[in-house]
Amino acid sequence: MPKYKRIFLVVADSMGIGAAPDASKYKNGDGTDEGSDTYGSLCKTKGFSAPFLEKLGIGNIDGVASFYPKCANPVGVYGKMREKSAGKDTVTGHWELAGVVSEKEMPTFYEGFPEELLRRLCERWGRGYLCNKPYSGTEVIRDYGIEHMKTGKLIVYTSADSVFQIAAHEETVPINELYRCCEIARAELKGEFAVGRVIARPFLGEYPDFYRTANRHDYSLEAPSDTLCDVLKNKGMDVIGVGKIGDIFAHRGLTEEIRTVSNTDGMNKTYELLRRDFHGLCFVNLVDFDMKYGHRRDPEGYAGAVIETDRFLCKFSEKMRDGDLLILTADHGCDPCHIGTDHTREYVPVLMYSRNIIPRNIGIRDGFCSLGATVADLFEARHSFNGSFADEI
Repeated sequence: MPKYKRIFLVVADSMGIGAAPDASKYKNGDGTDEGSDTYGSLCKTKGFSAPFLEKLGIGNIDGVASFYPKCANPVGVYGKMREKSAGKDTVTGHWELAGVVSEKEMPTFYEGFPEELLRRLCERWGRGYLCNKPYSGTEVIRDYGIEHMKTGKLIVYTSADSVFQIAAHEETVPINELYRCCEIARAELKGEFAVGRVIARPFLGEYPDFYRTANRHDYSLEAPSDTLCDVLKNKGMDVIGVGKIGDIFAHRGLTEEIRTVSNTDGMNKTYELLRRDFHGLCFVNLVDFDMKYGHRRDPEGYAGAVIETDRFLCKFSEKMRDGDLLILTADHGCDPCHIGTDHTREYVPVLMYSRNIIPRNIGIRDGFCSLGATVADLFEARHSFNGSFADEI
């Protein structure tokens, strides 16, 4: 019989814990990701404290910076993982957490997308476009928002990530129309143009006070092989996605999707699931760390969000049942104090807690995929993932 009935896998989106060995190979602004440390930057922020994460052992993980607060007697299983996949994107990170390694980096378009591709899209959209450059999401609506509202043309932009983003004012382009245009783009962006995500970026307000709304929607590539979600669903287990998990996995392998509008909303909905009698995986993404604070280089905001999450996890742990396992990890870094505004290539933490867990340092694991393999093994599900450490917890 499986050791656990319910596993709550929480991804603190972008909460890396130090540069990976190959960080110097990854571009960021005018430099690289070498020297990045997302959680380390938070530790240096005035007033930062995450006592529950410390109690689980985040400061005791091998190789983290010396100024991470240590715990004399950690109560969790703790360690870190190095990504095997090429890239530092949300999709590749989550795919690998779910067992699937991406050998080839997804394409990025630092100079914008080819004109021929955009011409085809415009014909299918029945609309023109503006921008077609790498851009900050808040700055692009400030710079192109007025023209967009006058012309109805879609604001197309990208970043250092493998993304094709479309911004539109909800009163100029209704939400369903924006989603239709994104679906068309997703269908066209294949082969050499197969970016990891097409993202709808709706906004409201008036210049200069435009603001993005919670109606964001991601259209991801499908994973090339079965993920942990597919494996568990095929076994007849519950697989509940909270936040943008459904979008990331192209709505495949899930038995239920629960959408959220913020970290707080995601945590509240995850807490409500503690009352549900399900058997399987609750897979949670908390996106605000990355979207609101990492990319915008706001260490104080990021630190505040982690403090809130730390309090939630402590409260959550007190209500866990026998047969529940809590896992906290991340999908990449996004150091708010590092050069550039891109994701950062970092190790990610693995922190595990249950009522009867035996505290242990599991060291440094080769591949995020080791976590997917571990969860599958804990549920006694057949899989082809590598690196399981289920026998160590």
